[in-house]
Amino acid sequence: MTRDGSRGPRGGHGPEGPSGPLSVVLVSEHASPLAALGGVDAGGQNVHVARLAATLADRGHEVAVFTRRDARWLPDRIRVRPGVVVHHVPAGPPEAVPKDELLPYMGAFGRHVADVLQDRPPDVLHSHFWMSGVASLLTARALKVPLLHTYHALGTVKRRHQKAADTSPPERIGAERQVGLGCDRIIATCEDEVRELLRMHIPAGRVSVVPCGVDTEEFCPVGPVAERGTAPHRLLQLGRLVPRKGAAVSVTALPRLPGAELVVVGGPPPERLDTDPEVRRLREVARLAGVADRVRFTGAVSRDAVAPLLRSADVVLCPGDYEPFGIVPLEAMACGRPVVATAVGGQLDTVADPEWGRRGPPRDPEALARAVAEFLADPALRVSCGAAGRRRVLSRYDWARVAAATEAVYAEVRAARAARAAVSGAA
Repeated sequence: MTRDGSRGPRGGHGPEGPSGPLSVVLVSEHASPLAALGGVDAGGQNVHVARLAATLADRGHEVAVFTRRDARWLPDRIRVRPGVVVHHVPAGPPEAVPKDELLPYMGAFGRHVADVLQDRPPDVLHSHFWMSGVASLLTARALKVPLLHTYHALGTVKRRHQKAADTSPPERIGAERQVGLGCDRIIATCEDEVRELLRMHIPAGRVSVVPCGVDTEEFCPVGPVAERGTAPHRLLQLGRLVPRKGAAVSVTALPRLPGAELVVVGGPPPERLDTDPEVRRLREVARLAGVADRVRFTGAVSRDAVAPLLRSADVVLCPGDYEPFGIVPLEAMACGRPVVATAVGGQLDTVADPEWGRRGPPRDPEALARAVAEFLADPALRVSCGAAGRRRVLSRYDWARVAAATEAVYAEVRAARAARAAVSGAA
């Protein structure tokens, strides 16, 4: 039993390495696997943590996810499915707090996780996002367990692109380097991230690359399709509604694409669309471009609604200024839809041009419109690129493959720890 009286993850596999199911703790301080998608701080990381937890459980492991309590009504713990428990950590006020304001609470977060797990430490601790890493360094030291870390985004990249608009705390970049040098292994999601870590003086030998994944049964070409409007073509952009995701570029490209409607999925709940600053800004961009009648905002949607929306699109747009990995291109490709994306970050790995999509420069509505127009003019090209993208996802990004690769890194780290312990014991 853990200190709070609940049953914790299994442990006790010993230093010789995994001889059966592992107990795995995933730490995701702001991105709950239970959150609705499309909010300012709810996106790809939420999906990643939820699917990694579920797939590791499918492989026989017992998984606990620790995330911050951001509402008073949330229970201390909830079993969301066999093998997966979510713990809500009392760190900071029990209400929504922007993630860039959470750093002061990470000490309390890490101490709470260590306190809950102290009687039955996990086999592996895996933190997600830099502040989770800060908290988990404390937890890992207290419990004497291996720590792996996935950044999901790096402060150096954010500062480079957003400059003065970057709202990250000034400690972020230094803390990210501290986490990278203090953990047992970094699990990077793409090759571009490895290059960025090298620029941060974090050796490549500390990094393993495992991409994010996609549920290829949920996201597939066959299934329910969201209702379409009367426009001949539908373009769709999905994700958090923040300026760096490039929705303004999609809107500005629309005058060059007659006959196409643009559906922007994500943002605040539908009832708050009219008062949301980013929605109001984008509506003004659409009005000035003369396409207000061809742009629709859905607001945040349930997870079940995402695949039908993607299947309703002729082309899926991913025009972000930068993209640490990018789940949306994979989900679109899994649904057999061609993707037009910017040539940045993880999209350099996932969207191959011309095989299953098109890549272009960020902040370039004309380039975006040219690539989209090519697809809209050629139904056969849309089908062939969509089918090629689906094959690519099945060969590399299916969650079963991603979880197996993650599990292999866990085993490697545990074996290395056991070898070091054996050497120390012999000495």
